[in-house]
Amino acid sequence: MTLTPPPEMQPLAGWLERPDAELLARAQAFRAQMALRRTVREFSPRPVSRELIEQCLLAAGSAPSGANQQPWFFAVITQPEHKRRVREAAEAEERAFYAGRAPGEWLEALAPLGTDASKPFLETAPVLIAVFAQKYGLRADGTRFSHYYVPESVGIAIGFLVAALHQAGLATLTHTPSPMGFLTTLCGRPDNERPVVLLVAGHPAPGCQVPVAGGIKKPLEAIAQWL
Repeated sequence: MTLTPPPEMQPLAGWLERPDAELLARAQAFRAQMALRRTVREFSPRPVSRELIEQCLLAAGSAPSGANQQPWFFAVITQPEHKRRVREAAEAEERAFYAGRAPGEWLEALAPLGTDASKPFLETAPVLIAVFAQKYGLRADGTRFSHYYVPESVGIAIGFLVAALHQAGLATLTHTPSPMGFLTTLCGRPDNERPVVLLVAGHPAPGCQVPVAGGIKKPLEAIAQWL
């Protein structure tokens, strides 16, 4: 029998013991900050620095993942021509979606948000981040190895990224054209990756409007219980 050696360990660094009152205050402050987050569809063309986006991506990359395999990739799209191609491909899929591909119940759920097949924000916003999930990994010799808990891991990383962008002072939109395989081609990504979200980021346009329905969140008792 071959015994697996124990992993190399090190002391936990950077952890500070805080009084309970401070813990609660920090939680309340974060909750209040995140409560201001809204999905935006009207963006300003005001540029966003590459360094800012990179810091937010590093925050996303710190998310926990199954076996620490980090099965995600972020393709950042900023060039006008690339954004134009993304918009054209996304709107083609969206027109098919709204014209008959989507079931009536889905369209009814979307109605209060006022969405349609037109996606001008894909060209106006300064940054598009295509998030890819890596279905399996590739060794240096090209052989495959399994990834575990990929949807869960990538979903957590996207949550980190949205929170980081909001904390930095940017507005976001999680856009999910269906299907979105065109992003694989446009971004030149390999076969082991699948696009899951197109995250739009930037400053909201002056006078930006958001739907009232989008700001109504479920109360605590509807989303949690104590056992």
